[in-house]
Amino acid sequence: MSHRVVITGQAGVTPIGQDWERVKKNLIAGISGIKHQPEWTKIEGMKSFLAGEITDFEVPSHYARKKIRSAGRVALMSIVAAEKALAMAGLLSHPALKDGSTGISYGSGSGSPPAYQDFVSALLNHKIAGVTSTTYIKMMSHTTAANLGVFFETTGRIIPTNSACTSGSQGVGYAYESVKFGKQKAMIAGGAEELSVGINMVFDIMFAASTSTDVENNPRPFDVDRNGMIVSEGAATLILEEYEFAKARGAKILGEVVGFGCNSDGVHITQPSRAGMANVMKLALEDAGLPPEAIGYISAHGTATDIGDVTESLATNDVFGSKVPISGLKGYIGHSLGACGAIELWLTTEMLNDGWFAANKNLKNLDPRCAELNYITGDGLNLDTEYFMSNNFAFGGVNTSIIVKKFIE
Repeated sequence: MSHRVVITGQAGVTPIGQDWERVKKNLIAGISGIKHQPEWTKIEGMKSFLAGEITDFEVPSHYARKKIRSAGRVALMSIVAAEKALAMAGLLSHPALKDGSTGISYGSGSGSPPAYQDFVSALLNHKIAGVTSTTYIKMMSHTTAANLGVFFETTGRIIPTNSACTSGSQGVGYAYESVKFGKQKAMIAGGAEELSVGINMVFDIMFAASTSTDVENNPRPFDVDRNGMIVSEGAATLILEEYEFAKARGAKILGEVVGFGCNSDGVHITQPSRAGMANVMKLALEDAGLPPEAIGYISAHGTATDIGDVTESLATNDVFGSKVPISGLKGYIGHSLGACGAIELWLTTEMLNDGWFAANKNLKNLDPRCAELNYITGDGLNLDTEYFMSNNFAFGGVNTSIIVKKFIE
């Protein structure tokens, strides 16, 4: 037996705001969260110095030290986003949070970078000073999921998702399946990423990072003048619940997750596959029982890398043709890696309910190698639609696609 899965809470932390009102205001104004990183210029040989940075994140004063001593910045952003989402859902003080009815499905591309640095420093200096009993907990790959479980004292299933740029979308997708198939009544789902010069180096070495100094007009997904992606940070949490459980509690329902697809390209570690991308969209449509024409908007991964943009656009055209409106958010906030899938689901669900979808920021001249899709530009698009699809793609050939339906009582 399968169950309907609804969204009852959602919140996040991004470089352009930590609530929908602020984020929407900045999206409408075309304001970017990209900033120059002067400290990065000290690294000899590196050529990319821009990042999506959150400068106003603060740990709430009511957090007890014992609860967060093993949490680095990436886990703390997860906790803050989850606390707000749980409060919105009305689950923060509900018995279901701790009685095993609620689980966690959450990820990040890596643990907290400063913790890794402490271990490296100890190895290089041959001194263990600086490494503490919590250093490993902060750096371990499942630090977000583990710290969420301890902070909120949940006793349901816990699913760490650590798949680079699909960590957040897998977190939501596996949470959806957990509720759909009756394993949990509710799930805390999402992803997070902490800004790191080390991660930036990865893309710099691969010639995939932007070398521009123009913070206002970069990154430029799908644009012929783009010159690479820009790394970022953030977190987003969605609370997914079984419909009848949410209805019985009187919870406000924000949307319904109706389809999820996840697959592997099985071709190349870093080069995306057009067929793999197209197939994952078809898997989500099949799971939702929908034809392609039912989708009214597509949230693109849109990283502003040459091969990524071109391949994604061609795969999207293979499935949907050229009519469905499409845009992405990385032009505003950069690529937050393990957080991006969750952030994009949160914000696109908000846009679905508002009937307005943000434009592709910085898209002035479409790369002729990209498919002719219905790219949203200008001031965004007022659109009343029932379904949207959100797509994300990661190193390792990992692809995800999620479909959300507008909830109408």
